[in-house]
Amino acid sequence: MADHFSHDDPKRHEPTLGEARSRRRPASSAEPDNADHDSVRLTRGDRLQHERRDERGYIRVTLPFRVDLDDSDIELNGNDVSLGGFSAQSSHRFEPGDRISASLLMMAGATELIVPLKAECLRTTRAASGNGYDISFEITEIEPQHRELLRQIIRSALSGRSPNVEGLIGGEDPQTPRKRQATKPLPPARPPKPMGRYILLFVAIGLLVLVGAATAYRNFMLIEPSFAAVTAPRIDIRAPGPGILGEHDLTAGDRVERDQLLTNVVNSELESDLILAEAAIDYNNRLLENLREHLEGGMQEVSLANSAQPASGDTMTFESVSPEIAQARIEQFETVRDYESSRIAALEARMASNDIYSPCDCLVAWALSSADGVYINESERIMTLIRTDEDDVLVEALVHMNDISRIEPNQQAYVTLANANQPIRARVRNVALDVERQPRAGFPSWVRQQQNVASVLLVPEEPLPAESVGQPVDVRFTEAPLLGAASERIWQGVRSVIQFGDDIYRAATEDNDEVTDEG
Repeated sequence: MADHFSHDDPKRHEPTLGEARSRRRPASSAEPDNADHDSVRLTRGDRLQHERRDERGYIRVTLPFRVDLDDSDIELNGNDVSLGGFSAQSSHRFEPGDRISASLLMMAGATELIVPLKAECLRTTRAASGNGYDISFEITEIEPQHRELLRQIIRSALSGRSPNVEGLIGGEDPQTPRKRQATKPLPPARPPKPMGRYILLFVAIGLLVLVGAATAYRNFMLIEPSFAAVTAPRIDIRAPGPGILGEHDLTAGDRVERDQLLTNVVNSELESDLILAEAAIDYNNRLLENLREHLEGGMQEVSLANSAQPASGDTMTFESVSPEIAQARIEQFETVRDYESSRIAALEARMASNDIYSPCDCLVAWALSSADGVYINESERIMTLIRTDEDDVLVEALVHMNDISRIEPNQQAYVTLANANQPIRARVRNVALDVERQPRAGFPSWVRQQQNVASVLLVPEEPLPAESVGQPVDVRFTEAPLLGAASERIWQGVRSVIQFGDDIYRAATEDNDEVTDEG
């Protein structure tokens, strides 16, 4: 077997050879030898100090290999191998001290690996079977790359794996790494981290602090009303009299022009009275014409009707009177005719009032349906119109009485419409405990029933769309315009980002649901 020690080394122990050495050397001479042997072993790469060693000083493994002698055609079958030497079987005897040049032929998968080396015979013993000899060799010379190849083959066998070329040339050693090492390599120095990530971190922290400060200022420092909505002057169109509502195609949201016909009310009683009045005046005109013809003809007796109103209910009779009496009756008939003419004019005026026209260029806020001949009473509401001029569309807010002392005319406020990202600046027009005399559309009546609030009208600096009348809005009154504007814009920016993320999430969810349904 290959050995760094001499044959007389008292510490040599090889249980497999059945030999025992009882000789001991003085302690003074043993210590230098041990130091020399340790230094030699460390120089040659041995770091497994905790393992038990035999005479080789290296761990031996048993694996199939052949020894090809360079100076002859003889091949020996190998028994075991280590980094210090190897043992093989031979049919002829080698003497201790014989030097050989050989190559170890080892199988690694489907590939045969060749490890050239030079070795010296240490001893020759007869094989246990009686055929041939077991010869132990010590490696005396080997190239570094071949020694490394042999080391990897031995480590692969120790790990319980069959040697293979892929494992040997891989980036990792096939044997389980051992953590106990004589020296630990220093970890590689980390490259300096880029400053960009720190800058982004500080910017994100600054934005978070800024958003938090703006949110706190907006919620705790600005005055928030109990309720606010977009309002406009309201015009209620009511029925001039009872009757059936005429057909119309107006609905909420339609625009109407001034003097445009909206609808009409069909009053059958009024129409009947007008027809009778016209018939009565026609009857009187005929009576007067007949009387004048009789008087002009010089007749001594004139036939005269007893009534100038055929619809009075009396029975119509005629009598003969003198021309003087007939002349007096003519004057009475003319008075009745004038009365009937006035009555016809009044009835026609009432009939004309049943045709309803628009009083302004307005927007229809509400309209009563005319389907199925709806009957309405006098003064019943038919439509509600709202004025949509620039000075008419305002914002009305109900402010609690505890905060009303902090609000004064011309104070600045911020109005945010629904689904809007930018606030609109507005000015306080007036503060009142009651609403204006003119009714305003877009404000529910039940909200006005609160007893501890005051009404504040705001004039926006940008005209509001007429379609927004009736929509609730977000209003904030500020006493410091600069801070109020900054907090509102930051808040609205954060709100827009949140809405954008929510829209993306909803769109992704809907697409996923559609794909699931199709699947």
